[in-house]
Amino acid sequence: MTFESSPEQPDGTMPLPSTAQGQGPAPLSPQEFKATAEAILTNVEWVIEGKSHTIKLALAVMLAEGHLLLEDVPGVGKTQLAKALARSIDCSVRRIQFTPDLLPSDVTGVSIFDPEKRDFVFKPGAIFGNLILGDEINRASPKTQAALLECMEERQVTVDGNTYKLRSPFMVIATQNPVEMEGTYPLPEAQRDRFTARLAIGYPDINAELALLDRREEYNPLDALRPIADAEMVVRMIAAARAVHLAPELKRYVVDLVGATRTNAQVRLGASPRATLQLLRCTQVLAAMDGRDFALPDDVQQLAVPVLAHRLIPTTETTMGGGDTKAIVSDILRHVPVVSHPGRF
Repeated sequence: MTFESSPEQPDGTMPLPSTAQGQGPAPLSPQEFKATAEAILTNVEWVIEGKSHTIKLALAVMLAEGHLLLEDVPGVGKTQLAKALARSIDCSVRRIQFTPDLLPSDVTGVSIFDPEKRDFVFKPGAIFGNLILGDEINRASPKTQAALLECMEERQVTVDGNTYKLRSPFMVIATQNPVEMEGTYPLPEAQRDRFTARLAIGYPDINAELALLDRREEYNPLDALRPIADAEMVVRMIAAARAVHLAPELKRYVVDLVGATRTNAQVRLGASPRATLQLLRCTQVLAAMDGRDFALPDDVQQLAVPVLAHRLIPTTETTMGGGDTKAIVSDILRHVPVVSHPGRF
């Protein structure tokens, strides 16, 4: 098991996390939000060629205060995408290589007896950072995977009866391969539900792969990335996204979509109310990234598959028939009507 981190202070020490103090600066305007988001996207695209839509959704998850699961075959750039996004934000970054011998205390931290103080002192684990990259999360045991549950949902860690708040912003980006499943532990439903969205990068097209070869001849573009924003700017963007208007008709549309997953004959377990909330949060961010202060049904439709599909459990008949949850959500999108609105949605 390995850990990588960026220093939190000039002397290299890492203080215990604290909550954001005060109210902070005013939220960004829609124009400032859009410009900053585009700068971050351009920065990440320097490393990941030809995947602008995937990168945009990944950034949307971060600004919705969510967590991202990158699931794809080996070698397509899952870890590179996570690292590029992390390096575009000047904040504390930690990487955890999930292995079968990784312990929950390695993730959350542990209390160690200090002979000088004659008392137990809490030593923070790898989860104490702004952006956490969990590589090959399904190679750790269910006990270690469960150590992330409280962190991801409540943004805090409880060890020996003491609760420690995590910094803001806080995001977990986890990767896993859908192949080479020997010795792996599939994420349980409760764990998958903690992830706001699941994305697949896919193979690059011919032009993107040629550009990748040309660019990698001299250096790794990841090493040349410089931060576009810092933690304070991300917090301001999060606040700006929360102010995006959600019309009652749009909220009803989202509820209808999520409700349809629970009554679909091909689904044994539908999406949770947490999915409804996270879908709306991501919708607000996507609208803000386009420079709007109001959300549209188009925003919801772009996000429905990545936010909902990984939460559904298909019936045995659907699985044996070759059906998948992405197709189910796409079919629901075609059949659930959008409530018309005379003015701004």
